[in-house]
Amino acid sequence: MGLLDSVMSAVGGQMQGGAGLQGVLGMLGSQPQLMQIASSLLGDDGEQGGLQGLIVKFQQAGLGDVVASWVGTGANQAITGEQLSSVLGSDALSGLAGQFGVNPSELAGQLSSVLPGLVDKLTPNGQAPVAGLGNGGDLMGMLGSLLKG
Repeated sequence: MGLLDSVMSAVGGQMQGGAGLQGVLGMLGSQPQLMQIASSLLGDDGEQGGLQGLIVKFQQAGLGDVVASWVGTGANQAITGEQLSSVLGSDALSGLAGQFGVNPSELAGQLSSVLPGLVDKLTPNGQAPVAGLGNGGDLMGMLGSLLKG
């Protein structure tokens, strides 16, 4: 599992900007629903089109530089819940929130806290994988392994 190995090797490396991996994993571990939502957003089988689809949405919303910082090797730029809501769209965010029984604005705030660090660690080489990150189930398994490790 090459991507998992890359992510695991990044754990020991210096973390720049955004929440550290342990902080991101701690938040995901204490809120399994958030891990499911993040996996559904980043998974290739998700409604957003995986990481590549999210990158396009960020670019269309004028926030391409923000998501590029998460994928790249430099410091991660922060994003607010409100900005993330505008990227995803209120219908998509409400749909996700409804699936998991959470408030859409609260969900946007939580996702804005974990997505920068999560995307950063899922793209340790500073590039989004051409083949994507895998489906949501793959990502859930990968995140679960990181939480146990």
